[in-house]
Amino acid sequence: MAKYSYEEKLEAVLRVVNDGMGYQMSAKILGTDKTLVREWVAHYKQFGIEGLLMKHGTYTGDFKNSVIEYMHANHLSALSAAAKFGVPSKRTIAKWERIYYEEGPQGLYVERRGRSSNMSSDKSRKKKLNKETEEDLIAEVQRLRMENDYLKKLQALVQERIARENGKEPPSSTN
Repeated sequence: MAKYSYEEKLEAVLRVVNDGMGYQMSAKILGTDKTLVREWVAHYKQFGIEGLLMKHGTYTGDFKNSVIEYMHANHLSALSAAAKFGVPSKRTIAKWERIYYEEGPQGLYVERRGRSSNMSSDKSRKKKLNKETEEDLIAEVQRLRMENDYLKKLQALVQERIARENGKEPPSSTN
């Protein structure tokens, strides 16, 4: 993702706010997406110039929960909620909302940054099957391989027969 300087953001925002330029045209001049310019304008309108300097941070579960509940109670979009609460990206709010719907409010209290601590141990630890199940699976694989070979051979014979029949043309009656 491209990073834009404070000056670039301010120029894009001022083109929209002061000059009446559309989001898309201002974004095109900067070489970015209009959604990003729309976010910058929303932050600028809510917090002024400081809104363009916002840094990403860590948020508590209580804060996330209150943002989502306020957003629902007041029928706000993710962009409006991000601007209101000073969250730099509407995508962050949208992610919180998805977690809220999928896991409930308690899901917002789970720390999700970084890799899972048990990620590497899961790869190295394979589940053991009992001996009987393992033998059954091996026998099944062997049966399926034999069936596959049989069908391939049958297909080859059928193709050979069709080629032979097509190769023989009925005698012509042009005498």
